[in-house]
Amino acid sequence: MAKRDYYDVLGVAKGATEKELKKAYRKLAIQFHPDKNPDDKQAESKFKEAAEAYEVLNNPDKRARYDQYGHAGLEGGGFGGGGFGGGGMNMDDIFSQFGDIFGSAFGGGGFRSSRGGRRRSRGSNLRVRVKLTLEEIANGVEKKIKIKKDVGCDDCNATGAENGNLSTCRQCNGSGQMVQVVNTPLGRMQTSTTCNACNGQGETATSACGTCSGQGVVKKADEVSIKIPAGVEDGMQLSVSGKGNVAPRGGIAGDLIVLIEEIPHEFLKRDGKNLHHDLYISYSDAVLGANPEIQTISSKVKIKLDAGIQSGKILRLRGKGLPSVESYGTGDLLIHVNVWTPQELDKEQRKFFEDSKDKDNFQPDPDKNNKSFFDKVKEMFQ
Repeated sequence: MAKRDYYDVLGVAKGATEKELKKAYRKLAIQFHPDKNPDDKQAESKFKEAAEAYEVLNNPDKRARYDQYGHAGLEGGGFGGGGFGGGGMNMDDIFSQFGDIFGSAFGGGGFRSSRGGRRRSRGSNLRVRVKLTLEEIANGVEKKIKIKKDVGCDDCNATGAENGNLSTCRQCNGSGQMVQVVNTPLGRMQTSTTCNACNGQGETATSACGTCSGQGVVKKADEVSIKIPAGVEDGMQLSVSGKGNVAPRGGIAGDLIVLIEEIPHEFLKRDGKNLHHDLYISYSDAVLGANPEIQTISSKVKIKLDAGIQSGKILRLRGKGLPSVESYGTGDLLIHVNVWTPQELDKEQRKFFEDSKDKDNFQPDPDKNNKSFFDKVKEMFQ
């Protein structure tokens, strides 16, 4: 089933401000919250859908990618197991982003999470740069990359406590949250944030684990398989949910941010979906015509050069460019013909041109079929 447009999910315009996004999300979250709709799978689905839409649109980088590429720019055809954007969000991910949005809307310490009211802190994102050839971009590719990241400590089960001995957090009294009450013209408003002493767990270590020094996380090498969709562009960022650093003492993992870097091709130049190729032909081929073989991104093709072809002529091979990352068709290959003028001549060749230079058929005589430079530039973008 195709995903709905995130702006439609929240019921806002594409140019909606941060305040408008937050207001729309709050309204939907209250309407479909699991506490108000127990055992209602449809309400839970809408609740998660709204959280996913807000998670993307409230993030300037993700929103820019979504506005430019749609869902494909965030998902990439099932990226690395967790999915892009909010596609791999679980209920803990959703509750972890509520902080300043909901406060005490559902009494006491705000929304409860699947951990009984305690919020889990989120780990930091990891960033990696992946270099791709033009051929890999054209076809899509699966890359395996090695990273070092924070993972839960096995010796203490990610608690940070030696032998798993934990005690109630003194700072939050075991709630995992710090509650603040503020007087406003509308009355008393209560907000809650994750306790920084226990990272929302409500418990602290009696004695620190020697392996992780009480942090509950250790550095570990990992290999991540990433499916990169066809048509990505240089500088594009893709996000793999849940593959970043795990937060200390049982927190949620951050994301893995993948920055795409395009390796320059030997003879093809990219312009969006279109590719450009400079074809140099001899003076003889320009005069007599030729059938050179051209290497496209996927195969070799023969093209026909008519006798008398002019330097600057642009030939378009439809559908021989790159696919759109949004699956909106394929670009073209534009071949720019350049006639190579001889730089050295022997006596016989020089005499031939000297005898021919005043003949009528050697004089420039452009007609309506010989387009100007500006017409050719305009044609490139059609």
